[in-house]
Amino acid sequence: MRDSESFVRRVRTQLDGLSSAERRLADFVLAFPGELASYAASELARLAGVSNATVTRFIQRLGYASYEDARRHARLERESGSPLFQNTTGAEKSSQLMATHLQQSQANLANTFAQISDDAARAMAKALLAAPQVLIFGSRSSHAFAVYLRWQIIQVLPRVVAVPGAGESLGEHIAGLTPKDCVVVFGVRRQTRQMRQFLEASSAAGASVIFISDRASPDFPAATWSVQCHCAGPGPLDNHVAVMALCDLLATLVIEGAGAAGRKRLSAIELSHEELDEL
Repeated sequence: MRDSESFVRRVRTQLDGLSSAERRLADFVLAFPGELASYAASELARLAGVSNATVTRFIQRLGYASYEDARRHARLERESGSPLFQNTTGAEKSSQLMATHLQQSQANLANTFAQISDDAARAMAKALLAAPQVLIFGSRSSHAFAVYLRWQIIQVLPRVVAVPGAGESLGEHIAGLTPKDCVVVFGVRRQTRQMRQFLEASSAAGASVIFISDRASPDFPAATWSVQCHCAGPGPLDNHVAVMALCDLLATLVIEGAGAAGRKRLSAIELSHEELDEL
């Protein structure tokens, strides 16, 4: 374990090998890492619903000599101003509800977009535009993002599919993947096992992989592009404003980059709407 690794990254790298109790503790501290700096080990165990022994084993797995060492590390990261470390379980109620939610959304947007260069954003859009087919995966809460992005870019790209569809299996889509294709995977917590299987199969097929997750979820190093969105929320729910904004950014770049072929498809779609009297 490198000393330079952040507390959150240390937790993420251990996720796959944790027991069920340790995973419950990991989920808690990933959601509220600032709490480690505030509570004694026994208090953290009570909040996470695990034993003191589980906390001790967990801290050792992260490479810390003691719980106090881990607390000091978390305290330093909290003092650095990371919005993730400001997210707490505190029972206090803000007297400025709207302002609190707005400020959190703004922080999530700013910190997420700060990770993405203009060149990276354009490269992702270019991969989507060049691909013979685009597969977009998202389960549970991520399904909404997959369907939304597909709905936007299908206006200029004819072969975009949100997978798996009703009554379909992933294998039916993976079998046709080639190195020229592009796959977008949404992986905000908490995900099904299917997501990892789809990521690995897509990477093995040589397809370009755009992986969009959050900072509380394991990364996928083999992805061509990986964006871990800031999704801290002032309340019990994650704030997904940054994920939606990233969808909007990619869709805008794809539509703008589609050129004459994209405009021709948009015109054909509008004509079909009129002929079918759909809208």
